[in-house]
Amino acid sequence: MLKTRVLTAAVLLAVFGSALFFLPRLGWIVFCAVLLGIAAREWANLAALGPVGRSIYTALLFLLFMSPLYFQGLGANGLYGPVWVYGASASFWIFVAPLWMWRSHHGHSRAALLAVGGLVLLPACAALVDLRENHPVLLLAVLGTVWISDSAAYFVGRRFGRRKLAPSISPGKTWEGVAGALGAVGLYGLAWAWLGAPDTRWAGVAPAGLLVILLALAVVGIIGDLFESLIKRQAGVKDSGTLLPGHGGLLDRIDAPVAMLPLAVLAFIR
Repeated sequence: MLKTRVLTAAVLLAVFGSALFFLPRLGWIVFCAVLLGIAAREWANLAALGPVGRSIYTALLFLLFMSPLYFQGLGANGLYGPVWVYGASASFWIFVAPLWMWRSHHGHSRAALLAVGGLVLLPACAALVDLRENHPVLLLAVLGTVWISDSAAYFVGRRFGRRKLAPSISPGKTWEGVAGALGAVGLYGLAWAWLGAPDTRWAGVAPAGLLVILLALAVVGIIGDLFESLIKRQAGVKDSGTLLPGHGGLLDRIDAPVAMLPLAVLAFIR
């Protein structure tokens, strides 16, 4: 299983890295739209839609993402995704998602879950376009926050984990793992501030401000991870899909980035 996971991760990194650095802007937008379509179909499946309903939901989000009436430069400062879209998504993750998880025993309607899917998936994929447009290295560095946070949380949690973070949602996560994740991201933030390239706009963020931003992104990423775990638990499944051998579905790999990417646009692109 570990060999399969590592091989799949290596292939994913190669495909994503090649697309990130070599595709033209339109090609990257189409690449992000394909990712959106896959994620939307998995989300519709978690919402217990049938085959026809999943296809309609996937097509709707795909067309919204590609529509010049909604995206493609209508936002402030020429952003692909309008600022209000990023603000709405960030507000959901910061204020609504924790309350949703706290009240998870009450359940939520299918319509509400499908609406949330659009609210979080569309801005996340638009953020991939805008962060890459600013600088490919910026997008890679932002995603590095998630990778470092996840890795540190896993290893610290396995070694020192005692107090469960959310046992009814994800029994394996611990507060010690969270502390390890935030500590690792803090060190990453200091290294990023020191190594930041001077020819990019995001390098102008003061080191203290950068540290706060990255820690906030890590916390929001943890919320996104927990939220997807809750949705899967309520759907009665272990994984969101079977697309990625050893990993599950695409949503299982992007649950944290989906939550933190819109906030990263608001923080770094001015």
